[in-house]
Amino acid sequence: MITDDARVVDPRTCQLESWVHSSPSSVELWALPACSLGERTELTVGGAIGRGGEPARSSDALVQLKHLFRPFDERGWAAGIALGQTVRSEPGRRSGLPGDAFATLLLSAASRDEAFAVHLNLGWLHQRERHRDRGTWGLGFEAQLAPSWILIGERFGDGSGRPWWQLGVRHWLVPGRVQVDATAGDRWGGPGGERWISVGIRLLSPPLLP
Repeated sequence: MITDDARVVDPRTCQLESWVHSSPSSVELWALPACSLGERTELTVGGAIGRGGEPARSSDALVQLKHLFRPFDERGWAAGIALGQTVRSEPGRRSGLPGDAFATLLLSAASRDEAFAVHLNLGWLHQRERHRDRGTWGLGFEAQLAPSWILIGERFGDGSGRPWWQLGVRHWLVPGRVQVDATAGDRWGGPGGERWISVGIRLLSPPLLP
């Protein structure tokens, strides 16, 4: 999901989120490893390789730090912030140029058994190449359909026109350790040229240190 949640990985653990994002004009392969930096903080360092579109080939690196001001408790809500920076490389251009910078406020609420959760994002995006600042937002949900199946959906935007939507499912192959997902999305009310599908996997580690 593009809409982030106010959760971090468990202390002394890491996770890997990887997915293929395919649209009519391009295909991107993403890999985002993340590890805990204490009980409330998570560091993600990863990126993507893309083919198609303009330019024909590109790569992106991403660094993000997420910190929770308030983790989930018996009241069922959590809050945090995510700060990040991308670095983009393209053939024929000087590589390693800073890309977009962002800061996002994260709010999440869940039912007592966490069978249903909603996530709200409000943020700021600085697009370096366009010398432009935008407000960003996202509203997503997770609904447990069965013990190992979760329905997910979201609507999000950045002020550049009509917002986007995405809908899909997640499935635990190994509960708490291996999860797969598939989604489809498009621009809300658009002609369909920006539609995409995504298939991914999420791997979570046991505690890495005693």
